[in-house]
Amino acid sequence: MSFGSSRNSGSANRSRPGRTLFIHLFLTAALFATAFGIGATSINLGLDLRGGTSVTLQPRVQTGDSGNVSAESIDQAVSIIRQRVDSLGVAESEVTAEGSGTNRQIVIAVPGETGRRIVELVGQTAELRFRQVLVETGGVPTPTDNELIAGLNLSPEEQSAFTTLDCTAAELNITSVTEDPNKNLITCDRTGGVRYVLAPAQVVGRDVESATAAIDPASASGWFVSLDFSGDGSKKFGELTQAVVNLPTPQNQVAIVLDGSVVSAPRINEAILGGRAQITGSFSQLEAQDLANVLKYGSLPLAFDRGEVQQVSPTLGSDQLRAGLLAGGLGLALVVIYSILYYRALSIAVIGSLSLAAVQVILSLFLLGKTVGFTLTLAGIAGTIVAIGITADSFIVYFERIRDEMRDGKPLRVAVETGWIRARRTIVVADLVSGISAVVLYVVSVGSVRGFAFTLGLTTIIDLLIIFFFTKPLVSLMAKSKYLQNGGRFSGVSARSVGMANFADSKSEEKL
Repeated sequence: MSFGSSRNSGSANRSRPGRTLFIHLFLTAALFATAFGIGATSINLGLDLRGGTSVTLQPRVQTGDSGNVSAESIDQAVSIIRQRVDSLGVAESEVTAEGSGTNRQIVIAVPGETGRRIVELVGQTAELRFRQVLVETGGVPTPTDNELIAGLNLSPEEQSAFTTLDCTAAELNITSVTEDPNKNLITCDRTGGVRYVLAPAQVVGRDVESATAAIDPASASGWFVSLDFSGDGSKKFGELTQAVVNLPTPQNQVAIVLDGSVVSAPRINEAILGGRAQITGSFSQLEAQDLANVLKYGSLPLAFDRGEVQQVSPTLGSDQLRAGLLAGGLGLALVVIYSILYYRALSIAVIGSLSLAAVQVILSLFLLGKTVGFTLTLAGIAGTIVAIGITADSFIVYFERIRDEMRDGKPLRVAVETGWIRARRTIVVADLVSGISAVVLYVVSVGSVRGFAFTLGLTTIIDLLIIFFFTKPLVSLMAKSKYLQNGGRFSGVSARSVGMANFADSKSEEKL
Protein backbone atom coordinates (compact mmCIF):
# COMPACT_ATOMS: atom_id res chain seq x y z
CA MET A 1 0.00 0.00 0.00
CA SER A 2 2.78 2.39 0.89
CA PHE A 3 4.63 1.63 -2.35
CA GLY A 4 1.46 2.27 -4.39
CA SER A 5 0.77 5.53 -2.61
CA SER A 6 4.32 6.73 -3.12
CA ARG A 7 4.22 5.88 -6.81
CA ASN A 8 0.94 7.72 -7.34
CA SER A 9 2.19 10.70 -5.38
CA GLY A 10 5.23 10.85 -7.63
CA SER A 11 2.96 10.69 -10.65
CA ALA A 12 0.92 13.55 -9.26
CA ASN A 13 4.03 15.67 -8.86
CA ARG A 14 5.19 14.91 -12.38
CA SER A 15 1.80 15.89 -13.83
CA ARG A 16 2.41 19.57 -12.92
CA PRO A 17 -1.24 20.64 -12.67
CA GLY A 18 -0.29 24.28 -12.18
CA ARG A 19 1.46 24.42 -15.55
CA THR A 20 -1.46 22.67 -17.26
CA LEU A 21 -3.90 25.18 -15.79
CA PHE A 22 -1.73 28.11 -16.85
CA ILE A 23 -1.44 26.85 -20.45
CA HIS A 24 -5.18 26.23 -20.68
CA LEU A 25 -6.05 29.67 -19.34
CA PHE A 26 -3.43 31.26 -21.60
CA LEU A 27 -4.95 29.58 -24.68
CA THR A 28 -8.41 30.74 -23.61
CA ALA A 29 -7.07 34.28 -23.32
CA ALA A 30 -5.52 33.92 -26.79
CA LEU A 31 -8.91 32.78 -28.12
CA PHE A 32 -10.47 35.86 -26.51
CA ALA A 33 -7.86 38.15 -28.06
CA THR A 34 -8.31 36.56 -31.49
CA ALA A 35 -12.07 36.96 -31.39
CA PHE A 36 -11.94 40.63 -30.46
CA GLY A 37 -8.97 41.25 -32.72
CA ILE A 38 -10.95 40.27 -35.83
CA GLY A 39 -14.12 41.97 -34.64
CA ALA A 40 -15.98 38.77 -33.70
CA THR A 41 -17.96 40.29 -30.84
CA SER A 42 -21.48 39.03 -31.40
CA ILE A 43 -23.40 35.83 -32.14
CA ASN A 44 -25.30 35.56 -35.42
CA LEU A 45 -28.90 34.67 -34.65
CA GLY A 46 -30.84 32.37 -36.95
CA LEU A 47 -33.95 32.88 -39.01
CA ASP A 48 -36.23 31.80 -36.16
CA LEU A 49 -34.79 34.37 -33.76
CA ARG A 50 -34.11 37.50 -35.81
CA GLY A 51 -35.83 37.02 -39.16
CA GLY A 52 -34.07 37.27 -42.52
CA THR A 53 -34.59 37.34 -46.27
CA SER A 54 -36.97 35.18 -48.30
CA VAL A 55 -37.46 34.68 -52.02
CA THR A 56 -39.65 32.44 -54.14
CA LEU A 57 -38.22 30.83 -57.28
CA GLN A 58 -40.84 29.93 -59.88
CA PRO A 59 -39.82 27.39 -62.57
CA ARG A 60 -39.87 28.97 -66.03
CA VAL A 61 -41.99 26.97 -68.49
CA GLN A 62 -40.58 27.32 -72.00
CA THR A 63 -42.68 27.86 -75.11
CA GLY A 64 -43.74 24.53 -76.55
CA ASP A 65 -43.36 22.63 -73.28
CA SER A 66 -46.26 20.74 -71.83
CA GLY A 67 -46.24 23.02 -68.83
CA ASN A 68 -45.45 20.24 -66.38
CA VAL A 69 -42.45 20.49 -64.09
CA SER A 70 -41.34 17.13 -62.78
CA ALA A 71 -41.01 16.56 -59.05
CA GLU A 72 -37.56 15.06 -59.69
CA SER A 73 -36.32 18.30 -61.28
CA ILE A 74 -37.61 20.37 -58.38
CA ASP A 75 -36.05 18.03 -55.82
CA GLN A 76 -32.73 18.13 -57.67
CA ALA A 77 -32.84 21.92 -57.75
CA VAL A 78 -33.58 22.03 -53.99
CA SER A 79 -30.59 19.76 -53.34
CA ILE A 80 -28.23 21.90 -55.45
CA ILE A 81 -29.44 25.16 -53.91
CA ARG A 82 -29.05 23.73 -50.40
CA GLN A 83 -25.48 22.68 -51.22
CA ARG A 84 -24.71 26.17 -52.48
CA VAL A 85 -26.03 27.72 -49.28
CA ASP A 86 -24.19 25.22 -47.07
CA SER A 87 -20.94 25.96 -48.91
CA LEU A 88 -21.13 29.49 -47.47
CA GLY A 89 -21.10 28.16 -43.91
CA VAL A 90 -23.57 26.86 -41.33
CA ALA A 91 -26.19 29.46 -42.19
CA GLU A 92 -29.30 27.69 -40.81
CA SER A 93 -31.12 28.46 -44.06
CA GLU A 94 -34.38 26.93 -45.18
CA VAL A 95 -34.76 25.61 -48.74
CA THR A 96 -38.11 23.98 -49.37
CA ALA A 97 -40.31 22.97 -52.30
CA GLU A 98 -43.95 24.05 -52.11
CA GLY A 99 -47.06 23.52 -54.19
CA SER A 100 -47.85 20.81 -56.73
CA GLY A 101 -48.10 20.33 -60.47
CA THR A 102 -47.51 23.51 -62.49
CA ASN A 103 -47.55 25.54 -59.25
CA ARG A 104 -44.42 23.90 -57.84
CA GLN A 105 -41.93 26.46 -56.57
CA ILE A 106 -38.88 26.74 -54.33
CA VAL A 107 -38.81 28.99 -51.27
CA ILE A 108 -35.44 30.10 -49.89
CA ALA A 109 -35.19 31.80 -46.51
CA VAL A 110 -31.82 32.98 -45.18
CA PRO A 111 -31.21 34.67 -41.81
CA GLY A 112 -30.07 38.28 -41.53
CA GLU A 113 -29.86 41.26 -43.83
CA THR A 114 -26.95 39.69 -45.76
CA GLY A 115 -29.44 37.10 -47.02
CA ARG A 116 -29.95 39.16 -50.17
CA ARG A 117 -26.48 38.26 -51.46
CA ILE A 118 -27.06 34.57 -50.74
CA VAL A 119 -30.43 34.65 -52.48
CA GLU A 120 -28.77 36.20 -55.55
CA LEU A 121 -26.13 33.47 -55.47
CA VAL A 122 -28.29 30.38 -55.04
CA GLY A 123 -30.91 31.51 -57.55
CA GLN A 124 -28.46 31.50 -60.45
CA THR A 125 -29.14 28.77 -62.95
CA ALA A 126 -25.34 28.46 -63.38
CA GLU A 127 -25.50 27.10 -66.93
CA LEU A 128 -21.84 27.18 -67.91
CA ARG A 129 -20.89 26.94 -71.60
CA PHE A 130 -17.65 27.27 -73.56
CA ARG A 131 -18.33 28.61 -77.07
CA GLN A 132 -16.15 29.76 -79.95
CA VAL A 133 -16.52 33.48 -80.73
CA LEU A 134 -17.74 34.14 -84.29
CA VAL A 135 -18.36 37.90 -84.03
CA GLU A 136 -17.31 40.44 -81.39
CA THR A 137 -18.36 44.07 -81.70
CA GLY A 138 -19.70 47.08 -79.80
CA GLY A 139 -22.68 46.93 -77.51
CA VAL A 140 -25.10 48.94 -79.69
CA PRO A 141 -26.41 48.17 -83.24
CA THR A 142 -24.62 49.84 -86.18
CA PRO A 143 -25.23 49.97 -89.96
CA THR A 144 -22.26 47.64 -90.52
CA ASP A 145 -23.74 44.76 -88.52
CA ASN A 146 -24.91 42.90 -91.62
CA GLU A 147 -21.36 42.97 -93.00
CA LEU A 148 -20.00 41.45 -89.77
CA ILE A 149 -22.31 38.44 -89.97
CA ALA A 150 -22.06 37.97 -93.73
CA GLY A 151 -20.98 34.45 -94.56
CA LEU A 152 -22.04 33.05 -91.19
CA ASN A 153 -24.62 30.29 -91.19
CA LEU A 154 -27.21 32.23 -89.17
CA SER A 155 -30.96 31.81 -89.36
CA PRO A 156 -33.12 34.86 -90.15
CA GLU A 157 -34.16 34.99 -86.51
CA GLU A 158 -30.52 35.01 -85.37
CA GLN A 159 -29.61 37.73 -87.88
CA SER A 160 -32.50 39.87 -86.67
CA ALA A 161 -31.58 39.27 -83.03
CA PHE A 162 -27.99 40.44 -83.62
CA THR A 163 -28.84 43.57 -85.63
CA THR A 164 -31.42 44.73 -83.07
CA LEU A 165 -29.64 43.75 -79.83
CA ASP A 166 -28.71 46.75 -77.69
CA CYS A 167 -26.56 45.62 -74.78
CA THR A 168 -26.78 49.03 -73.13
CA ALA A 169 -30.57 48.95 -72.78
CA ALA A 170 -31.59 49.34 -69.17
CA GLU A 171 -34.40 46.79 -69.45
CA LEU A 172 -32.17 44.12 -71.02
CA ASN A 173 -31.93 40.90 -69.00
CA ILE A 174 -29.75 38.41 -70.82
CA THR A 175 -29.97 35.83 -68.02
CA SER A 176 -33.75 35.59 -68.49
CA VAL A 177 -33.21 34.03 -71.94
CA THR A 178 -32.85 30.26 -71.98
CA GLU A 179 -29.64 29.25 -73.71
CA ASP A 180 -29.69 26.27 -76.09
CA PRO A 181 -26.20 24.74 -76.12
CA ASN A 182 -26.81 23.19 -79.54
CA LYS A 183 -27.52 26.50 -81.31
CA ASN A 184 -25.68 29.74 -81.98
CA LEU A 185 -26.02 32.34 -79.23
CA ILE A 186 -26.52 36.09 -79.68
CA THR A 187 -25.65 37.77 -76.37
CA CYS A 188 -23.73 40.46 -74.48
CA ASP A 189 -20.93 40.52 -71.97
CA ARG A 190 -21.54 41.19 -68.26
CA THR A 191 -20.85 44.93 -68.56
CA GLY A 192 -23.18 45.45 -71.54
CA GLY A 193 -20.37 46.91 -73.66
CA VAL A 194 -19.84 44.07 -76.16
CA ARG A 195 -22.12 42.04 -78.43
CA TYR A 196 -21.27 38.52 -79.48
CA VAL A 197 -22.28 35.88 -81.99
CA LEU A 198 -21.16 32.56 -80.51
CA ALA A 199 -21.00 29.08 -81.99
CA PRO A 200 -22.80 26.10 -80.40
CA ALA A 201 -21.29 25.00 -77.09
CA GLN A 202 -18.64 22.29 -77.23
CA VAL A 203 -17.93 22.14 -73.48
CA VAL A 204 -20.69 22.50 -70.86
CA GLY A 205 -20.99 22.76 -67.09
CA ARG A 206 -21.29 19.03 -66.43
CA ASP A 207 -17.79 18.62 -67.90
CA VAL A 208 -16.41 20.62 -64.94
CA GLU A 209 -15.24 18.45 -62.05
CA SER A 210 -14.34 21.17 -59.52
CA ALA A 211 -14.06 24.94 -59.23
CA THR A 212 -12.03 27.09 -56.82
CA ALA A 213 -11.49 30.82 -56.39
CA ALA A 214 -7.86 31.99 -56.37
CA ILE A 215 -5.69 35.06 -56.82
CA ASP A 216 -2.32 35.49 -58.51
CA PRO A 217 -0.34 37.87 -56.29
CA ALA A 218 2.41 38.14 -58.91
CA SER A 219 0.13 39.75 -61.51
CA ALA A 220 -2.51 42.44 -61.69
CA SER A 221 -5.18 40.07 -62.99
CA GLY A 222 -6.86 39.90 -59.60
CA TRP A 223 -9.22 37.11 -58.59
CA PHE A 224 -10.12 34.31 -60.98
CA VAL A 225 -11.93 30.96 -60.89
CA SER A 226 -9.88 27.86 -61.63
CA LEU A 227 -11.73 24.97 -63.30
CA ASP A 228 -10.70 21.32 -63.39
CA PHE A 229 -12.41 19.30 -66.12
CA SER A 230 -13.43 15.67 -65.99
CA GLY A 231 -11.68 13.18 -68.28
CA ASP A 232 -14.22 13.65 -71.07
CA GLY A 233 -14.33 17.39 -70.44
CA SER A 234 -10.53 17.66 -70.71
CA LYS A 235 -10.64 15.97 -74.09
CA LYS A 236 -13.42 18.21 -75.42
CA PHE A 237 -11.81 21.39 -74.12
CA GLY A 238 -8.48 20.37 -75.65
CA GLU A 239 -10.15 19.78 -79.02
CA LEU A 240 -11.93 23.14 -78.85
CA THR A 241 -8.79 25.14 -78.07
CA GLN A 242 -6.78 23.22 -80.66
CA ALA A 243 -9.37 23.97 -83.36
CA VAL A 244 -9.37 27.78 -82.82
CA VAL A 245 -5.73 28.50 -81.91
CA ASN A 246 -4.62 29.36 -85.46
CA LEU A 247 -7.77 31.22 -86.57
CA PRO A 248 -7.89 35.02 -87.03
CA THR A 249 -9.38 37.30 -84.37
CA PRO A 250 -12.05 37.00 -83.02
CA GLN A 251 -12.53 33.38 -84.13
CA ASN A 252 -9.48 32.39 -82.04
CA GLN A 253 -11.33 33.34 -78.86
CA VAL A 254 -13.38 31.06 -76.62
CA ALA A 255 -16.22 32.72 -74.73
CA ILE A 256 -17.03 31.56 -71.22
CA VAL A 257 -20.79 31.94 -70.90
CA LEU A 258 -22.66 31.78 -67.61
CA ASP A 259 -26.47 31.91 -67.64
CA GLY A 260 -26.45 33.32 -71.17
CA SER A 261 -24.02 36.18 -70.46
CA VAL A 262 -20.34 36.27 -71.50
CA VAL A 263 -18.09 36.40 -68.44
CA SER A 264 -14.89 36.59 -70.46
CA ALA A 265 -13.69 35.69 -73.97
CA PRO A 266 -9.93 35.05 -73.82
CA ARG A 267 -7.77 34.59 -76.89
CA ILE A 268 -6.37 31.07 -77.22
CA ASN A 269 -2.62 31.31 -77.81
CA GLU A 270 -1.96 27.58 -77.57
CA ALA A 271 -4.01 24.42 -77.19
CA ILE A 272 -4.92 23.69 -73.57
CA LEU A 273 -4.62 19.95 -73.09
CA GLY A 274 -4.06 19.71 -69.32
CA GLY A 275 -7.72 19.68 -68.29
CA ARG A 276 -7.60 23.01 -66.46
CA ALA A 277 -8.88 26.47 -67.35
CA GLN A 278 -9.37 29.84 -65.70
CA ILE A 279 -12.31 32.22 -65.75
CA THR A 280 -11.13 35.82 -65.48
CA GLY A 281 -13.17 38.98 -65.62
CA SER A 282 -12.08 41.58 -63.04
CA PHE A 283 -13.72 39.65 -60.22
CA SER A 284 -13.68 40.80 -56.63
CA GLN A 285 -12.83 38.17 -54.04
CA LEU A 286 -16.51 37.77 -53.14
CA GLU A 287 -17.60 37.45 -56.78
CA ALA A 288 -14.95 34.83 -57.52
CA GLN A 289 -15.85 32.78 -54.43
CA ASP A 290 -19.57 32.95 -55.22
CA LEU A 291 -19.01 31.90 -58.84
CA ALA A 292 -16.84 28.96 -57.74
CA ASN A 293 -19.53 27.86 -55.30
CA VAL A 294 -22.36 27.83 -57.85
CA LEU A 295 -20.21 25.99 -60.41
CA LYS A 296 -18.93 23.44 -57.90
CA TYR A 297 -22.31 21.75 -57.49
CA GLY A 298 -23.48 21.91 -61.10
CA SER A 299 -26.20 23.85 -62.86
CA LEU A 300 -29.83 23.84 -61.84
CA PRO A 301 -31.99 21.50 -63.95
CA LEU A 302 -34.53 24.27 -64.51
CA ALA A 303 -34.54 27.97 -65.24
CA PHE A 304 -36.31 30.05 -62.58
CA ASP A 305 -38.02 33.40 -62.44
CA ARG A 306 -37.30 35.09 -59.14
CA GLY A 307 -40.13 36.57 -57.18
CA GLU A 308 -39.97 39.57 -54.88
CA VAL A 309 -37.28 39.46 -52.22
CA GLN A 310 -38.88 40.05 -48.83
CA GLN A 311 -37.74 40.55 -45.29
CA VAL A 312 -39.07 37.83 -42.96
CA SER A 313 -39.99 38.58 -39.34
CA PRO A 314 -38.77 36.17 -36.65
CA THR A 315 -40.87 33.00 -36.57
CA LEU A 316 -40.30 32.46 -32.87
CA GLY A 317 -39.39 35.89 -31.57
CA SER A 318 -37.81 37.31 -28.47
CA ASP A 319 -40.18 35.52 -26.06
CA GLN A 320 -39.00 32.10 -27.18
CA LEU A 321 -35.38 33.26 -27.09
CA ARG A 322 -35.79 34.42 -23.50
CA ALA A 323 -37.52 31.13 -22.64
CA GLY A 324 -34.64 29.14 -24.14
CA LEU A 325 -32.02 31.19 -22.32
CA LEU A 326 -34.03 30.87 -19.10
CA ALA A 327 -34.15 27.09 -19.48
CA GLY A 328 -30.41 26.99 -19.99
CA GLY A 329 -29.83 29.27 -17.03
CA LEU A 330 -32.05 27.17 -14.78
CA GLY A 331 -30.30 23.98 -15.84
CA LEU A 332 -26.93 25.55 -15.11
CA ALA A 333 -28.13 26.87 -11.75
CA LEU A 334 -29.47 23.46 -10.71
CA VAL A 335 -26.13 21.85 -11.51
CA VAL A 336 -24.33 24.48 -9.44
CA ILE A 337 -26.75 24.16 -6.49
CA TYR A 338 -26.52 20.38 -6.53
CA SER A 339 -22.72 20.49 -6.59
CA ILE A 340 -22.59 22.96 -3.68
CA LEU A 341 -24.96 20.93 -1.52
CA TYR A 342 -23.42 17.55 -2.30
CA TYR A 343 -19.76 18.22 -3.05
CA ARG A 344 -19.22 21.31 -0.85
CA ALA A 345 -15.70 22.70 -1.41
CA LEU A 346 -15.22 20.54 -4.51
CA SER A 347 -17.99 22.59 -6.11
CA ILE A 348 -15.36 25.28 -6.66
CA ALA A 349 -13.99 23.07 -9.45
CA VAL A 350 -17.51 22.59 -10.85
CA ILE A 351 -18.34 26.31 -10.87
CA GLY A 352 -14.96 27.25 -12.30
CA SER A 353 -15.18 24.60 -14.99
CA LEU A 354 -18.71 25.53 -16.03
CA SER A 355 -17.82 29.23 -16.12
CA LEU A 356 -14.75 28.60 -18.28
CA ALA A 357 -16.73 26.27 -20.55
CA ALA A 358 -19.38 28.97 -21.01
CA VAL A 359 -16.69 31.50 -21.96
CA GLN A 360 -15.14 29.10 -24.47
CA VAL A 361 -18.52 28.24 -26.02
CA ILE A 362 -19.40 31.93 -26.44
CA LEU A 363 -16.00 32.78 -27.91
CA SER A 364 -16.29 29.82 -30.30
CA LEU A 365 -19.70 31.03 -31.47
CA PHE A 366 -18.27 34.53 -31.96
CA LEU A 367 -15.44 33.17 -34.12
CA LEU A 368 -17.59 30.72 -36.07
CA GLY A 369 -20.13 33.42 -36.81
CA LYS A 370 -17.42 35.72 -38.12
CA THR A 371 -15.40 33.18 -40.11
CA VAL A 372 -17.87 30.61 -41.49
CA GLY A 373 -21.21 32.35 -41.05
CA PHE A 374 -22.54 30.12 -38.25
CA THR A 375 -25.92 31.23 -36.94
CA LEU A 376 -27.48 30.22 -33.64
CA THR A 377 -31.09 29.07 -33.61
CA LEU A 378 -33.35 27.90 -30.82
CA ALA A 379 -32.40 24.33 -31.77
CA GLY A 380 -28.75 25.28 -31.32
CA ILE A 381 -29.51 26.66 -27.87
CA ALA A 382 -31.17 23.34 -27.06
CA GLY A 383 -27.94 21.58 -28.06
CA THR A 384 -25.95 23.63 -25.54
CA ILE A 385 -28.52 22.93 -22.81
CA VAL A 386 -28.25 19.19 -23.40
CA ALA A 387 -24.47 19.53 -23.13
CA ILE A 388 -24.84 20.93 -19.60
CA GLY A 389 -26.11 17.53 -18.48
CA ILE A 390 -23.20 15.80 -20.23
CA THR A 391 -20.74 18.10 -18.45
CA ALA A 392 -22.42 17.46 -15.10
CA ASP A 393 -22.07 13.71 -15.68
CA SER A 394 -18.32 14.13 -16.14
CA PHE A 395 -17.98 15.88 -12.78
CA ILE A 396 -20.08 13.30 -10.98
CA VAL A 397 -18.15 10.36 -12.45
CA TYR A 398 -14.82 11.86 -11.41
CA PHE A 399 -15.83 12.95 -7.92
CA GLU A 400 -17.50 9.65 -7.14
CA ARG A 401 -14.38 7.79 -8.27
CA ILE A 402 -12.37 9.92 -5.83
CA ARG A 403 -14.72 8.95 -3.02
CA ASP A 404 -14.49 5.28 -3.99
CA GLU A 405 -10.72 5.45 -3.72
CA MET A 406 -10.92 7.15 -0.33
CA ARG A 407 -13.31 4.47 0.97
CA ASP A 408 -10.59 1.98 -0.01
CA GLY A 409 -8.29 3.73 2.45
CA LYS A 410 -6.29 5.99 0.14
CA PRO A 411 -5.47 9.57 1.17
CA LEU A 412 -7.05 12.40 -0.79
CA ARG A 413 -4.05 13.31 -2.97
CA VAL A 414 -3.61 9.71 -4.05
CA ALA A 415 -7.37 9.22 -4.51
CA VAL A 416 -7.49 12.23 -6.84
CA GLU A 417 -4.93 10.60 -9.16
CA THR A 418 -6.09 6.97 -9.03
CA GLY A 419 -9.72 8.06 -9.21
CA TRP A 420 -8.91 10.03 -12.36
CA ILE A 421 -7.32 6.98 -13.99
CA ARG A 422 -10.53 5.04 -13.40
CA ALA A 423 -12.89 7.90 -14.31
CA ARG A 424 -11.33 9.27 -17.48
CA ARG A 425 -12.16 6.24 -19.61
CA THR A 426 -15.83 6.46 -18.62
CA ILE A 427 -15.82 10.20 -19.35
CA VAL A 428 -14.20 9.76 -22.76
CA VAL A 429 -16.58 6.97 -23.77
CA ALA A 430 -19.64 9.00 -22.71
CA ASP A 431 -18.45 12.07 -24.62
CA LEU A 432 -17.47 9.94 -27.61
CA VAL A 433 -20.99 8.50 -27.82
CA SER A 434 -22.42 12.01 -27.62
CA GLY A 435 -19.98 13.25 -30.26
CA ILE A 436 -20.75 10.40 -32.66
CA SER A 437 -24.47 11.06 -32.24
CA ALA A 438 -23.89 14.73 -33.04
CA VAL A 439 -21.87 13.93 -36.17
CA VAL A 440 -24.40 11.41 -37.49
CA LEU A 441 -27.28 13.79 -36.81
CA TYR A 442 -25.45 16.64 -38.55
CA VAL A 443 -24.72 14.54 -41.64
CA VAL A 444 -28.19 13.06 -42.14
CA SER A 445 -30.29 16.09 -41.17
CA VAL A 446 -30.99 19.49 -42.71
CA GLY A 447 -32.08 22.91 -41.49
CA SER A 448 -32.22 23.81 -37.82
CA VAL A 449 -31.65 20.20 -36.70
CA ARG A 450 -28.10 20.54 -38.00
CA GLY A 451 -27.71 23.54 -35.68
CA PHE A 452 -28.68 21.34 -32.72
CA ALA A 453 -26.16 18.69 -33.77
CA PHE A 454 -23.43 21.26 -34.37
CA THR A 455 -23.71 22.94 -30.97
CA LEU A 456 -24.01 19.56 -29.25
CA GLY A 457 -20.80 18.40 -30.90
CA LEU A 458 -19.03 21.69 -30.18
CA THR A 459 -19.92 21.71 -26.47
CA THR A 460 -19.00 18.02 -26.16
CA ILE A 461 -15.49 18.78 -27.45
CA ILE A 462 -15.20 21.72 -25.06
CA ASP A 463 -16.37 19.48 -22.19
CA LEU A 464 -13.50 17.07 -22.88
CA LEU A 465 -10.97 19.91 -22.99
CA ILE A 466 -12.30 21.37 -19.74
CA ILE A 467 -12.41 18.12 -17.76
CA PHE A 468 -8.92 17.05 -18.90
CA PHE A 469 -7.05 20.34 -18.83
CA PHE A 470 -8.89 22.40 -16.21
CA THR A 471 -11.05 20.35 -13.84
CA LYS A 472 -8.51 17.59 -13.24
CA PRO A 473 -5.51 19.93 -12.66
CA LEU A 474 -7.62 22.22 -10.46
CA VAL A 475 -8.77 19.31 -8.28
CA SER A 476 -5.14 18.14 -8.01
CA LEU A 477 -4.13 21.59 -6.74
CA MET A 478 -7.08 21.73 -4.35
CA ALA A 479 -6.10 18.32 -2.96
CA LYS A 480 -2.89 19.86 -1.65
CA SER A 481 -4.79 22.12 0.76
CA LYS A 482 -4.67 20.98 4.37
CA TYR A 483 -8.36 21.73 4.86
CA LEU A 484 -9.35 19.16 2.26
CA GLN A 485 -6.68 16.68 3.35
CA ASN A 486 -7.94 16.88 6.93
CA GLY A 487 -11.48 16.20 5.74
CA GLY A 488 -13.07 19.42 6.97
CA ARG A 489 -16.81 19.51 7.50
CA PHE A 490 -17.47 21.46 4.30
CA SER A 491 -14.67 19.93 2.25
CA GLY A 492 -16.87 17.45 0.40
CA VAL A 493 -14.36 14.71 1.21
CA SER A 494 -14.95 14.39 4.95
CA ALA A 495 -15.42 10.93 6.41
CA ARG A 496 -19.18 11.45 6.55
CA SER A 497 -19.39 12.88 2.99
CA VAL A 498 -17.37 10.02 1.59
CA GLY A 499 -19.39 7.47 3.59
CA MET A 500 -16.52 6.17 5.68
CA ALA A 501 -18.17 7.19 8.97
CA ASN A 502 -21.29 5.15 8.27
CA PHE A 503 -19.11 2.26 7.22
CA ALA A 504 -17.20 2.40 10.54
CA ASP A 505 -20.44 2.65 12.58
CA SER A 506 -21.89 -0.43 10.87
CA LYS A 507 -18.72 -2.40 11.62
CA SER A 508 -18.94 -1.42 15.29
CA GLU A 509 -22.57 -2.55 15.47
CA GLU A 510 -21.62 -5.92 13.92
CA LYS A 511 -19.02 -6.50 16.66
CA LEU A 512 -21.51 -5.66 19.39
